[in-house]
Amino acid sequence: MTIMQGLLQLPWWGYVLVILGLTHITIAAVTLYLHRHQAHHAIDLHPVISHFFRFWLWLTTAMITREWVAIHRKHHARVETSDDPHSPQTRGIAKVLFEGAELYKQEAQNQDTLKSFGHDTPEDWIERNLYTRHRNFGIVLMLLIDFALFGFIGITIWAVQMIWIPFFAAGVINGIGHWGGYRNFESPDASTNIVPWGILIGGEELHNNHHAFASSAKFSSRWWEIDLGWSYIRFLNLMGLARVRKVAPKLLVDRQKPEVDVDTVRAVIANRLHIMSRYARVVVTRVYREEKTKANVATRKLLKRGKQLITRPETRMDAKARIRLEELLRQNHAMQIVYDFGQRLQAIWTEKTATQESLLHSLREWCEEAEATGIEALQEFARSLRTYTLHNRYNLIS
Repeated sequence: MTIMQGLLQLPWWGYVLVILGLTHITIAAVTLYLHRHQAHHAIDLHPVISHFFRFWLWLTTAMITREWVAIHRKHHARVETSDDPHSPQTRGIAKVLFEGAELYKQEAQNQDTLKSFGHDTPEDWIERNLYTRHRNFGIVLMLLIDFALFGFIGITIWAVQMIWIPFFAAGVINGIGHWGGYRNFESPDASTNIVPWGILIGGEELHNNHHAFASSAKFSSRWWEIDLGWSYIRFLNLMGLARVRKVAPKLLVDRQKPEVDVDTVRAVIANRLHIMSRYARVVVTRVYREEKTKANVATRKLLKRGKQLITRPETRMDAKARIRLEELLRQNHAMQIVYDFGQRLQAIWTEKTATQESLLHSLREWCEEAEATGIEALQEFARSLRTYTLHNRYNLIS
């Protein structure tokens, strides 16, 4: 054995597994420690686990907890504006995808960002005197470890470790996660779920779900979505090494409720994003399909171009989108009704000065008028709306 071979000699597939294993530990450190624990306080981690992740990130990324947390919190607070540190909507997808790490470094120099958004992050002796003061020593140490273990190929392993987070986190999540994919929730930003299987990047692929419920420890929302990070959290919780502080609300149903009451109003407001997601699936999609079967070629094209705009927030529509929506609503009466009722439903929880009594009156009126439209999908949705509750003794629906 020579020094160029290292202490461990593996077949080619062994080195591939080493790379995947080492980089996945880094991904777990980012999603569990930096993101869900430090940035959003969605979970509490045992000090041993927390410090292991902090140490590992020092070895593999040279990132400082305070900087990462501050930049991410600012992203949520200023999302899709010119102050967003890494929005492809304002900076272009190519810029964020391929230069995301540079955008991160640039924002990390902004002392106002660190001061305003970097609170409640580690400031102990080791953070000040090692991780921050000697931030680059960790990645040099990682290079020496990789070389000692794997020889010359360890340099390649180290290089992959160094580009993994800059590309996948700073580039893919911040870029594609606000550019292309599918959406479960019409949050006011452009966030998307890249794929429903959050495995490669530990659940961060479910970015729209996260923006809809930023303080939730669990990123998956639909039954067929996978959040690997949530699996790790559940395992750590079972071992007494993590505690879940908050998860996204679930719609609860009491099928015996005779009418809309105060509990219904509170449940609707608490689950408003779930409500509008169901409205899109249960009402908009069904009416769209019914109208499509009756339409001619030109109208079908119009329906297809305008369907996604029915539930899209005004803040996410440009001039062309508004024109397409107006044309659809002008030419299709059923879709006009569906759109109007969707807007009225959202107005119930956006009225800041409304009293509990006025909200109750508005929701009852909405349900009564929806049932009077003659549109079956809207009638069924209104009847189901009456059954929503905040009490956990009833059945869950997704």
